[in-house]
Amino acid sequence: MTEPAPPALRFAAEPDDAGKRLDQLLRERLPRYSRSRLQEWIRAGRVQVDGQIRRPSYLLRAREIVDVVPAELAPLRATPEEIPLAVLYEDDDLVAVDKPAGMVVHAGAGVHSGTLVNALLHRFGALSQVGGDLRPGIVHRLDRYTSGVLLVAKNDAAHRRLAAQFAARQVEKLYLALVHGHMQGDSGRIERPIARDPVRRTRMTARLESGRAAWSEWQVLRRLDGFTFLSVRIGTGRTHQIRVHLSSIGHPVAGDTLYGAPAKVEGKPPLNRFFLHSYRIRFRSPSTGAEIAVVSPLPRELGDWMDLPAGLPVLPSD
Repeated sequence: MTEPAPPALRFAAEPDDAGKRLDQLLRERLPRYSRSRLQEWIRAGRVQVDGQIRRPSYLLRAREIVDVVPAELAPLRATPEEIPLAVLYEDDDLVAVDKPAGMVVHAGAGVHSGTLVNALLHRFGALSQVGGDLRPGIVHRLDRYTSGVLLVAKNDAAHRRLAAQFAARQVEKLYLALVHGHMQGDSGRIERPIARDPVRRTRMTARLESGRAAWSEWQVLRRLDGFTFLSVRIGTGRTHQIRVHLSSIGHPVAGDTLYGAPAKVEGKPPLNRFFLHSYRIRFRSPSTGAEIAVVSPLPRELGDWMDLPAGLPVLPSD
């Protein structure tokens, strides 16, 4: 269930607020709410400045009147929903699931149901609470339109030990990606910091000197007409990392229009997702320390889209 919408609010921009972005002022005046929620309200027309709908980037003038009509709030905790779920591996500590493209991992940014967390709660009941009531069991994430292996902790002890492995970069994460163009060479490494794009806030960028350190190693698996099929190993887990890194060298992931891929490819049907798949995760059992590797085969729709011959193995080298 959602919380009832809070009452409407009205306040005036003070002289010191002149020149501030609208979303920045709302964040200062309404610290209870997240930046993404406030931006969502602005884009939905629930925020007006002197009676007019403005963009989040609108620069305020002193004494302008800001009216806010909040929407209903997201549920305080995730609830179980009967949603199909493919399990790749399970033991007493964790479960590895095969997340389909299009499914959001947990609630947020206007998505409050139909998430992987809702499906997990229906299938398994109690999960680790380290991540809070809206993110039970979630140790790491995949982008909405990326598919593949994702680990979920069943209890708090397992969650903390898995999180420590991720933080120490002891978890091997191997992806399959189809990118536009022909990569120069058979393998390479991209080592560029990743930061929030200062202009387009929904994007990340690897074109600034500042940001969080990140590296991605790629290897060519197959060369196709206009595309290169890659395995990509990442040593860090920054937001949109593979998508940003590959785009930064002129080879955006197919289907990823946010980072430069064309919306249409001649002779191909709409992809409606990123051609990016979490193929394998290798880690150590939180309880025994034994090595565990979980593999998710390339989804059939991706193999069909790039005309991968039937039966051709997709096995990136170690």
